[in-house]
Amino acid sequence: MKLTALIAAATCALALPVHAQDRADWPSSITIGTGSQGGTYFGYGSGFGAMISEELGINAGAEITGGPVQNVTLVETGEHQLGFVTLGPADEARRGESPLMPGVPHENVRALFPMYQTPLQAAVLASSDIESFSDLQGKRVGVGPAGGTSATYWTRFFENAEGYDDVTVSNAGGSDTAGQLKDGLIDAFVYAAGLPTGAYSQLAVENDVRFLSMDDETRNTMKEIVPAMSNFTIPANTYEDQPEPLETTSLWNFAIVHQDMPEDLAYEITKLAMENNDRMVTNHAAAKDSLPENVQFNTVIPFHPGAARWFQENGYDVPSAE
Repeated sequence: MKLTALIAAATCALALPVHAQDRADWPSSITIGTGSQGGTYFGYGSGFGAMISEELGINAGAEITGGPVQNVTLVETGEHQLGFVTLGPADEARRGESPLMPGVPHENVRALFPMYQTPLQAAVLASSDIESFSDLQGKRVGVGPAGGTSATYWTRFFENAEGYDDVTVSNAGGSDTAGQLKDGLIDAFVYAAGLPTGAYSQLAVENDVRFLSMDDETRNTMKEIVPAMSNFTIPANTYEDQPEPLETTSLWNFAIVHQDMPEDLAYEITKLAMENNDRMVTNHAAAKDSLPENVQFNTVIPFHPGAARWFQENGYDVPSAE
């Protein structure tokens, strides 16, 4: 009995250093770059950060940021260890076209896992005379926080599409922009975030709202201006006052890290997200699309070796970045 106990104790003692060595290069904490309060990124990131803290023993906190354009640069420079991006800004940053670091290719960024699609959305108060996107000419339009996906691509649309040269854009977080619409400080609230978007949900519960659907001309123009966009339909009743489906465009979102993240940590974070979808959905409903088969939609950012290993071990092909 004593000999058996001694052998068991020795075995445990030998096992502990191996486990410690596996995590010796792991950070004690990581910061997750999300977006504005009231946006999908923040809710998704807050919940996922709690999962990382609980399951991996690393203090992971979500930080409010300007969104994907800022997140890709924060990860590139190492200021944040994990971030959320839409593929449009990520592609532009990798080619050195980030407005925050123009001329500097973001070559340190690596993809972990697919998150969800970000559809473009638009709402006005029901009392407004705005019935379609063409009616935004001459109006004050809130486009979300500067540097975010919403502000980047809606502003680009208004600047390049015919018939929108007299649109006045303003920048604020999602919740603040919804408040500005409610208070009459702006005429329309356009945004880009996963479904359902908290700022729109609250706005529609508290006010009579009309959501705008893109016609074919508007949608095709958006895709010409932003080639990374694809067609998307927002299901009916996603929000109050939205009995019909809404036609729009969308971009895919992926989680990213710096290439220097330890391979085992990248593997474990990817595994945590991809093997616990039921729990991910409790963080935010948009996570229903955080599924391993959607790895195919990223051909822009190279995958981190740790993430690639998880997908390959589980039978999924990892696309190469173009």
